Amino acid sequence: MNFPLPEFVAVSASNPWTYVVFGLIGFAFGFTLEMSGFGDSRKLAAQFYFTEMTVLKVMFTAIVTAMVLLFGSVGLGILNFNQVWVNPTYLSSGILGGLIMGVGFIIGGFCPTTSLASASTGKIDGMLFMLGGFVGAFLFGETESLFDNWYTYSGYFGRVTLDQVFNLPLGVVVLLVVLMALFMFWGAEQLERIFGKKDLSKEPKMRIAGAGVLFAAALAVVFIGSPSLTNKYNALKFTRTETIEQADADPIVNTVTYTADEMLENRLVFISPAEAFAAKYNQSMNPVYIDVRPEADYNLYHIEDAVNVPLDRLGEVVSVLLTEPPTNTVFVVMSNDESDAVQAWKYLSASSVLNVYILEGGINNWIAFFGSEEAFQPNPNAGEDELGYIFPVALGNRYESCSPNPQEYEELDFEAKIELQLKRDKSGGGCG
Repeated sequence: MNFPLPEFVAVSASNPWTYVVFGLIGFAFGFTLEMSGFGDSRKLAAQFYFTEMTVLKVMFTAIVTAMVLLFGSVGLGILNFNQVWVNPTYLSSGILGGLIMGVGFIIGGFCPTTSLASASTGKIDGMLFMLGGFVGAFLFGETESLFDNWYTYSGYFGRVTLDQVFNLPLGVVVLLVVLMALFMFWGAEQLERIFGKKDLSKEPKMRIAGAGVLFAAALAVVFIGSPSLTNKYNALKFTRTETIEQADADPIVNTVTYTADEMLENRLVFISPAEAFAAKYNQSMNPVYIDVRPEADYNLYHIEDAVNVPLDRLGEVVSVLLTEPPTNTVFVVMSNDESDAVQAWKYLSASSVLNVYILEGGINNWIAFFGSEEAFQPNPNAGEDELGYIFPVALGNRYESCSPNPQEYEELDFEAKIELQLKRDKSGGGCG
């Protein structure tokens, strides 16, 4: 079962009611912020003096509630977590940025989002804080080139989540975070009692029931678990555009949906060496060539710009493939023939990497197409998915056919198989 969220968002341009829904969500968000006291700088700053911890409790309630619902949906197969944007981890710059924001929060009494909530209700301090944010953004933009390399590359870990860090199942991580949040709620109330002289007996009793429901939901996520890679693969659906030519009428354009196995059986994801080469000079595409062969074969011969990621290490780069390349990226996986490349395609597709294609016939077919004049000696003992040629020396990508001359192959004839699927835009961040 999959909720058609992308289709729902896609019709927003033609369906004005979609904007009404989005507007209501925004109103509810702002209303909740104001009712929680997030528009009052005194209440926000009070958490740093341990006298009023409402901000911490509201924030963590929102975080753990969203987390339980998110990973419960993942476990039930409603949502694919790999298609959810996760901010890449930049540890060094993240620590420094957190310190700067924390100091600004204490001094100004707001974070960026809460200042907007405050300013929208006419509070002058919120307006001034928001103005300071714009000035800071301007200064950052004007000086960014001075430290770009540091904050971009220092402590960069890509898409990292807690289950990967601690090597634990997602459900267990959800339960541990919920338990941590419940402990923090209890600790926050004790701080309010000690420093804020707050009478806890006047607190609503429903908060205890809410904590119980949250704990029970986290336990349910543990028992539901997460769908396996096999289940994800079996649930894959691919949409292709097919044109039917008519003699006396305009062509008929149909949209056809295929399963992953049907895509392979119909060879819709196998692209010829000609198309793989032409993609390099197609300005609408950003081809990334992934060579999944053993390093020894890669060192003997490989296509120029191809990146060697052996099949057994493919999982190490999935997080990078999901977050870093631009939206028009096409991934072309290749092995000596096709069998390992097919396994790589299955793995990457099940991991929600979009626009993955297989080099038809692999490196052996590439050499047969572009390297005929180099007269490589055939390897009569080549087995399944092994190099079909014998190389006198390991030159890597320095053979002429590794990087064919585009002028020589300017008029290539091939059946185009690549259909770009654009990724969703990155989501914004912020507190509040």
